[in-house]
Amino acid sequence: MCGIFCVLSRSPAHLERDRAVDEHLRRRGPDWSRDLTVTGRDPHYQCLFSAHVLHMRGLLTPQPLQDNAGNVLLWNGEVFEGLPVTPEENDTAVVSQALLSCSGPSDVLSVLSRVRGPWGFVYYQKAGDYLWFGRDFFGRRSLLWKFDGGVLTLTSVAAHDSGWREVPAVGVYRVDLKAPAEGGAVTFEVYPWAYAGKKVVSPRSETVLECVPGGCTAVMNPSGLVLTSPVCPLNMSVPKSLHDTEPQPDTHSSVKDLELLLASKEKSDEVSGLIEVLSEAVRRRVQTLDSPSNDHASVAVLFSGGLDSMILAALADRHIPAHQPIDLLNVAFKLQEPKKQKDSAKNPQKQKNKPTDSKAPIFSPFDVPDRLTGRAGVKELQDLNPERRWNFVEINVTQEELREMRQRRIGHLVHPLETVLDDSIGCAVWFAARGTGFITEEEGHRPFSSSAKVVLTGIGADEQLAGYSRHRVRFQTSGYEGLIQELAMELGRISTRNLGRDDRVIGDHGKEARFPYLDESVVSHLSSLAVWDKADLSLPRGVGEKLLLRLTARQLGLRQSAVLPKRAMQFGSRIAKMEDTREKASDKCSRLLTA
Repeated sequence: MCGIFCVLSRSPAHLERDRAVDEHLRRRGPDWSRDLTVTGRDPHYQCLFSAHVLHMRGLLTPQPLQDNAGNVLLWNGEVFEGLPVTPEENDTAVVSQALLSCSGPSDVLSVLSRVRGPWGFVYYQKAGDYLWFGRDFFGRRSLLWKFDGGVLTLTSVAAHDSGWREVPAVGVYRVDLKAPAEGGAVTFEVYPWAYAGKKVVSPRSETVLECVPGGCTAVMNPSGLVLTSPVCPLNMSVPKSLHDTEPQPDTHSSVKDLELLLASKEKSDEVSGLIEVLSEAVRRRVQTLDSPSNDHASVAVLFSGGLDSMILAALADRHIPAHQPIDLLNVAFKLQEPKKQKDSAKNPQKQKNKPTDSKAPIFSPFDVPDRLTGRAGVKELQDLNPERRWNFVEINVTQEELREMRQRRIGHLVHPLETVLDDSIGCAVWFAARGTGFITEEEGHRPFSSSAKVVLTGIGADEQLAGYSRHRVRFQTSGYEGLIQELAMELGRISTRNLGRDDRVIGDHGKEARFPYLDESVVSHLSSLAVWDKADLSLPRGVGEKLLLRLTARQLGLRQSAVLPKRAMQFGSRIAKMEDTREKASDKCSRLLTA
C-alpha cells in the first residue's frame, strides 16, 4: 500500500504540494518516498508524481516506478489473483511490466480487468501522451480529485479544504494530454465497468457526470470499450411461491436454532461452499506478508466479538502459523457515570446509611457493549485454539482525546465525507486501527501497541447478507423483490459510503485495510445465491439476518457469537453517546466542518 499523489498542469507553472496533504501521505507510506516530474514539449504539460510506500511483500519497489520506455506508475493496491505474482516479486513491478506491453486502450483495460484485489492507480503512458487513473470495482482504495487554477490534482488523501471529491469507482479514466485545452480545462474519457458478455453498463457510471470537478468534462470513450466486472451480477430471482412467511416472534435466539438448520444437507452444503471461498479470501490476505518475529503479530482484526469479526479471526487462525499472535483490536469510548453513582458520591453520608449490595456491579466507564462481547469472543477463540496467543487489545478513548485527534487528524482523513455517521465511524475506526491500548495478562494490565501492518475488517458482510435493520423493514414492506433491490443498492454505493473513508483512516497509521468479505470470489459466490439462501428475515433477530453467515460461524465451532444480533459500531463502541444524541446519522456534522 502507499500514498499516491499526482499533479497535472498544462502551463509551465511551478507544481507544488500542500504541506498538510504531504504529511498525511507520508504516514500512509513510511518505508519509501520519492518524487518524479515528467514534462511534455508539444503541447506543453507537466506531471508531478509522488509516492510514499508501505512495503508489504517481495522486494521493496520504489515508487513512482518508471520503466525503460518512460512510462510512470503510481500503484496503491494488492494483486491477490489474476496476474501471477511469486512470493519474491512485488505486485507494483508486476503491474508495471504488464502495462508496458500495452499499446492501445483495450490492452490497458485487459490488464486491469484481470487484477483481483484492491487498487487505486495513476499511470502515465508516454507513447501517446496519456494519463490514466481510477479505482477498483468496489473502490477499496481511496482516490480524490480536485481541479483548481488549471491544475488537476489526484491524491490518496487530502486535507480539509474545499473542492476535493472522491473519484467515482465506476471505471477508469484517461486524459489525452495532446488534446487542446481551452483555458487549461481537462477532459476525461471514461471506461466503465460492465458485466462479462454484456454491453449493459452499470448505472453507477452515470454518477461520474455529477462528480467531476468544476472546470472538467467527463465523456464516455467513443470506442465503447469497457472493463470486465470482476464479479457476477446479483441473482435477482424471487421464490415462485411467494411464501411471505409471517414474521416469527422476536424470541431469544439460541445456538440450537442454527444446529437444527445445519442438520439439513442442503444448508450444510451451502455453508461448506461459503467457508471454502471465504477461507481462501482470508488466506490470500494473511499469507502474502513478510514473516514477522514470533513476538509480534503481522495481522490484526477490527474486533467487536460480533459475528463478522469472529469469523474473520477464526479463519485467520487457520492460515497464520500457530506460534504467531493475532491482535484483536477492540475500541471503547468512555461512558458517563450513572446518575445514581454520581449522587452517592455527592452525598457520602446518605450512602453510608443505605444497605450495601455486594452483588451490585461496579461501574467501569469503558465497559461498552462491544467490550463485553469482545471479551466473550476471545474466550470462544481461545477454546478453538488454546495454543494461539490472542492479544485482546482494549483501546480506551476519552472525550478529550477524541476531540484533539479529530481536530488534528481524523477530520482531514474523513473529508470530503461530512455526515454524523462518517464522523462516528471514522473516529472509531481510526482509534481502533491505531491499536494503542492494553492487554490483560496474569500479572495484570500491560500497555500494548499493535505492530500489525494488515488490519482485517468485516465491511461487506451486512451489505450482502441483509444484516442491517433497514433490510428487515424493506422485507416486511416489499417482500423479496424489495429486499433484493436494497441489497443491489448497498453493494453499488459501498465505495462512496464506506471504503474510501476507511482506507484513508486506517492507512494513516501506516497500516493496510483488507476486506475479505469483498474478495471478488466471495462476492461472486454470494451474488450467485438466491436471496433466501443468504437470509430469512421471517426468523427472529440473531438468526434470520445473515443466516448463512451464522450457520457458517456455528460450523466453524463458534457458539454464542453466532447468534448475536447486529450492532452498529457507533453504538457498540458508544461513540454515539459522546455527542449530541438528537443528531441524525445523515446530518452534516459540525464537528467535521470545523476540523
